[in-house]
Amino acid sequence: MSLKRGVVLLLSLLSLAAHADLLDDIQQRGSIRVGTTGDYKPFSYYDGANYSGYDIDVANYLAQQLNVKVEFVPTTWKGLISDLSSGKYDIAMGGITRRIDRQLAAEQTQGYMTFGKLFLVRVGRTMKFDTLAKVNQPNVRVGYNIGGTNETFAKQFLSKATHVTFENNLDVPEAVLSGKVDVMITETPEALFYHTTNPKFDVVRKDNPFTKSEFTYLIPKGEQRLLNTVNFVMDDMKLKGIDKTLMEQNHLM
Repeated sequence: MSLKRGVVLLLSLLSLAAHADLLDDIQQRGSIRVGTTGDYKPFSYYDGANYSGYDIDVANYLAQQLNVKVEFVPTTWKGLISDLSSGKYDIAMGGITRRIDRQLAAEQTQGYMTFGKLFLVRVGRTMKFDTLAKVNQPNVRVGYNIGGTNETFAKQFLSKATHVTFENNLDVPEAVLSGKVDVMITETPEALFYHTTNPKFDVVRKDNPFTKSEFTYLIPKGEQRLLNTVNFVMDDMKLKGIDKTLMEQNHLM
């Protein structure tokens, strides 16, 4: 081996040795940065001062297990992956659907809740919008947040309907009540939350949603040790029943 190649190899090894993985960074920093949209009840909601919701509670529990503080970082559905990849936060949480495109761009934890796509409507309108064919009409206004799986679903199955888009997911239920949109594309837990907390809402096909998926948390690509640790904490929560307790507290059960 030439001297030049040896020096290059040595420098590479030293660089690798000096690099701490993300879990080490979190522990040395003393905090875990959690990216969340804050607009998806009952998983992540920001009221202008504080965050609340099931995944917020899980984030606090995760930080407690790691013996660090938690720092919530605002993000958007459209910027979820790009903000994660650029290092704005260490983990993304808040009602995030497991998807193949997200798996290719980041690491996804195990799923923690099964759900499906369905519609949120004003009370008494479930029969009017209980099939895709009934909703997939030019005179039907469908509302959804930009950049998430709701947009993907709308473009794939409801291309003939009139699409009304929103930057903030919290604005869509209000648009349903005000009559700005006829149906909101959403998932089982969110729809049931709004129906439970407000009798003016009805849920279409709550027992037979159009799709089946799972929620996940996102971790930067290649950070295997952090991924393993988060999965360990999730398993431990299931074993001790902590996940069910938090779900009950957030109207998910």
